[in-house]
Amino acid sequence: MTDSKYFTTTKKGEIFELKAELNSDKKEKKKEAVKKVIASMTVGKDVSALFPDVVNCMQTDNLELKKLVYLYLMNYAKSQPDMAIMAVNTFVKDCEDPNPLIRALAVRTMGCIRVDKITEYLCEPLRKCLKDEDPYVRKTAAVCVAKLHDINAQLVEDQGFLDTLKDLISDSNPMVVANAVAALSEIAESHPSSNLLDLNPQSINKLLTALNECTEWGQIFILDCLANYMPKDDREAQSICERVTPRLSHANSAVVLSAVKVLMKFMEMLSKDLDYYGTLLKKLAPPLVTLLSAEPELQYVALRNINLIVQKRPEILKHEMKVFFVKYNDPIYVKLEKLDIMIRLASQANIAQVLAELKEYATEVDVDFVRKAVRAIGRCAIKVEQSAERCVSTLLDLIQTKVNYVVQEAIVVIKDIFRKYPNKYESVIATLCENLDSLDEPEARAAMIWIVGEYAERIDNADELLESFLEGFHDESTQVQLQLLTAIVKLFLKKPTETQELVQQVLSLATQDSDNPDLRDRGYIYWRLLSTDPVAAKEVVLAEKPLISEETDLIEPTLLDELICYIGTLASVYHKPPSAFVEGSRGVVHKSLPPRAGSSESAESPEAAPSAGQAAEQPAVIPAQGDLLGDLLNLDLGPPVSGPPMAASSVQMGAVDLLGGGLDSLMGGSGFTAPGPAAPAGMGAPLSSDLGDLFDLTGGVGTLSGSYVAPKTVWLPAMKAKGLEISGTFSRQVGSICMDLVLTNKALQVMSDFAIQFNRNSFGLAPAAPLQVHAPLAPNQSVEISLPLNTVGSVMKMDPLNNLQVAVKNNIDVFYFSTLYPLHILFVEDGKMERQMFLATWKDIPNENEAQFQIKDCSLNADAVSSKLQGSNIFTIAKRNVEGQDMLYQSLKLTNGIWVLAELRIQPSNPSFTDLELSLKCRAPEVSQYVYQAYDAILKN
Repeated sequence: MTDSKYFTTTKKGEIFELKAELNSDKKEKKKEAVKKVIASMTVGKDVSALFPDVVNCMQTDNLELKKLVYLYLMNYAKSQPDMAIMAVNTFVKDCEDPNPLIRALAVRTMGCIRVDKITEYLCEPLRKCLKDEDPYVRKTAAVCVAKLHDINAQLVEDQGFLDTLKDLISDSNPMVVANAVAALSEIAESHPSSNLLDLNPQSINKLLTALNECTEWGQIFILDCLANYMPKDDREAQSICERVTPRLSHANSAVVLSAVKVLMKFMEMLSKDLDYYGTLLKKLAPPLVTLLSAEPELQYVALRNINLIVQKRPEILKHEMKVFFVKYNDPIYVKLEKLDIMIRLASQANIAQVLAELKEYATEVDVDFVRKAVRAIGRCAIKVEQSAERCVSTLLDLIQTKVNYVVQEAIVVIKDIFRKYPNKYESVIATLCENLDSLDEPEARAAMIWIVGEYAERIDNADELLESFLEGFHDESTQVQLQLLTAIVKLFLKKPTETQELVQQVLSLATQDSDNPDLRDRGYIYWRLLSTDPVAAKEVVLAEKPLISEETDLIEPTLLDELICYIGTLASVYHKPPSAFVEGSRGVVHKSLPPRAGSSESAESPEAAPSAGQAAEQPAVIPAQGDLLGDLLNLDLGPPVSGPPMAASSVQMGAVDLLGGGLDSLMGGSGFTAPGPAAPAGMGAPLSSDLGDLFDLTGGVGTLSGSYVAPKTVWLPAMKAKGLEISGTFSRQVGSICMDLVLTNKALQVMSDFAIQFNRNSFGLAPAAPLQVHAPLAPNQSVEISLPLNTVGSVMKMDPLNNLQVAVKNNIDVFYFSTLYPLHILFVEDGKMERQMFLATWKDIPNENEAQFQIKDCSLNADAVSSKLQGSNIFTIAKRNVEGQDMLYQSLKLTNGIWVLAELRIQPSNPSFTDLELSLKCRAPEVSQYVYQAYDAILKN
C-alpha cells in the first residue's frame, strides 16, 4: 500500500492517538506514528503538541525514522525553542555516530534549526564535523557554517570557523572544496567588506584542479568564484582560460554560462593580437549555439545572455546568424529576443540574408511580431548604409500589401530612414501619401505629418493633406497635435502666401482651445516667433537636424561591463544590475571587468632617488585601487560624502569607462616609466644645465588677478532628466573649490528634495555640504547654487583623468551625468616651490616624464602671462630672456600633493600674437595633458 493512507483519517482525538502510538514499545508502530505526524504537518495541521513525544523517538538506529524526526524538529524548533534544547544531546551524540550518513544528517539539521539558544551548543559538534575523516560529512559541515553565520555571524568568527572553511579550499575531495567555496561566497556576499575569499594563484590552482571532478553545481560555485578573481597578468589569465574552456562542452547550461562568464571577463586582459585570443573566440560560439536547442524557457535565458555578449563582443557570433532565425513554433518571447540579436549581428556580409528573413516575418500572423519585424528592417537600413536602398524597397513592397498595421509601422521606420539619409529616398513620399487615410495609430499619424511638414516643398498638396488632419484636431493624441502644429508652421515658413489661414487656424486651436500645457506653450512660442522675427523662426523651426545614430538601444558601456560579470544570473535576464531589483539588507557588491589589455596602468620603474628637501617627503597620492568598482553611492543617506553602494540604474550615465587601474605610486619612490609624448619637430629642447642661472634671476611675478572660471555649460539636458536641466561650471576661490550650478525646472510639476553625490574619481572630489535648494523649484523656475567641494572623497583613477560622474536625486527620480572638470581648480595656493628645490626636482624627475605642448596664438606678453597664471595658482619662480625669447620657470601643486614643474618659452610669432612652448615635468606623467589643457584655457580666456 502507498503512503497516501497517512493523509486520510476519520478518527476523533487524533493527537491523543498519535501520542500513544509514539510512546509504543514496538519500533514499527513508532515509525508509522512518526509518518502520520509528518503527514499531518505537511498538510498544515498543527502537531506541535507532540513535540516531546517525537523528540523521544530520536534515540534510534533506524536511519529513516531519524530523518523523519529531524524533519519534524526543523519545522517546529522555532515555535518551541525551549523544547528544542531537549534534542541537543542527541545531536551531539549523533555527530559522533560511526555511520557518516548519520553524522552528516545531524550537522545538516543543526544548521537548519534557526534558534539562538541552541547555536552555541552546536559549535563543538560542528568543529568535529569540519575535520571529519569522511568527505561527505565535511562537505555538509561546510554549508552548515554558512547557515550558522546567517544566524550569528559573531559566533562563527569567534569560534574560528571561517579559517577552517578557508582551509577546506585545499581539501583533497573536490566536493568539499566546492561546498567550502559556496559557503565562503555566501558569507562574503552578506559581508561585502570582509575579504574572505582571499584568492591567490595557489588557491586558484586548487580550485581549477577540483573543477574537473565536481558535480555540476560544485562546478558552478567554483566558476563563479573564479570570475571574482583578478589575475595578476595576461599569462595567468590565459592559463585560467585554458583550464576553464573544457567546461563549455558541459551538458548543464548553467555550467556553460558560468564558464562563458569567466572567459568573457578574462578575455579583457588578453591582447587581441594573441593567437589564443582568436582561438578562444572560435571556441565560445558552439556552446552558445548549442544552448539554443534547449526548451524555450532555457532558450530565452540563453538569448538574453547572448544579447549582452553580442553587444560586448559581436565577433564571437558574427558567422552564426542562421541559428537566430525564428522557427514557426518558437514562443513570442523567444521570437522577439532572436529578432533583437539578428539586428545586432547584421552587417554588410549577411544583410541580404537578414532582409529576406525579415520580409518573410512581416507576413506572419502574430501582430506584435510583425510590427517588430518591420521595425527591424528600418533598424537594418540605419545600421548598414549599403543596405538602405534594399530596405526601403522592401518596406515599399510591404506597404503595397495594404495590411493596416504593416503600413503604419513601415511609415514610422521610413521617417527614421529620412532622418538618417536626407535627400536620398524622398521619391517614395508619393507612395506614402496614398496611404494617408488608413493611418489610425498616433505614432504612424505623427510620423506621416512629420514627413509632410519636413518635405512640404516637394508635395504639391501638402496644405490640403495637413488640413485634412486639422479637421479632427481635438480628437487627436498629444503626440499628433504637437507634430501637426510644427508641420503647419514649417509649411507656412516654406510657402507663406498660400498657408496664412492654415497657420492662424492651428495656432488658435493650440493656444485658445487646448487645455494641454505643452501644446499651448509650443503654440505661443511659434506665434511670438512668427510675429516678431520670421527670420529667427526660420532658423529655429527649419534648422538642420542631427542624423540619428544607428543603435539607440545599446546598453550603456559601464552597465554592460557590470552585466557581463553577472552572466548566468537573474541580472543577465533582466539586463539590470542586482542592486536594481534585490531588496534587503545584504550589500550588493558592484562588479566590473578587469583593466583592458595594453593599458600601462601597473608599470613600475626602478626607484628614482628622491631629491632634496620636500620632494623626498612628497606623498604617494592616488593609491592603487584594490577594487575597481564604480558604484554611485546611495542618495537616501544624510550628508552625501560616503554611503553604501547604489544601483547604477539603467539610466544613461555617459559612456564612461569606470574601470582603469590605480595610478600606482604617482609620486615618491617608484616613478612611472610610461614616457611622455615626444616633442613635435621644431620645439625647444628640454631644459638643460642652464637652470643653474636661475639663482641669479629676478622672478617676474605679476599681481593676483583671480582664478579663471569657465563659462557654464549644460551638463544634464532636460530631455534626459524628466524636465530637470542642470548647467554649471567649477571655480576655485581663496582655497575652496565650488561647483556653481543652475538648476532649471522645465517639467510641469514642482521639484524638491534635491541631493547630490559623486562617484569615486581620480582626485577624491566630493561635496563638502548637502545640496541646499531652500524652496521647492516651481515649473519654469531656475535656481543658482554654489556647492562647496572638498578632496577627501574616495579615489579611483578615471578615464579621462578629470572625469566626474554625478548622481542628482529629486522627488521625481535619480539622474546621472558625467562632466570633465578643469584641473586648475585643484591647483593649491602653496604651490610655489623654492628655487633650489625646483632645480633639484627638475633634475631628479626622469627625462621620459617630460611632456611638451604648444599653445598657439596667445595675445599676452611674459608679464601678463605670469600674472594671469598666478591668479590660478601657477607660480612663476624665475624669468629670463634667451636670444629674444622670454622663459618662465613655474611650479604648481595639486590637492593630492603632486608637484608639476613647467618651463614656458614665449616666442613672438607676429606683432599681436605669440606662440608658447610648454614643457611639463611631473612624477605622474598622465596629469601633464590635463595641466596643459588648464594652461591653454586660462591663457586664451
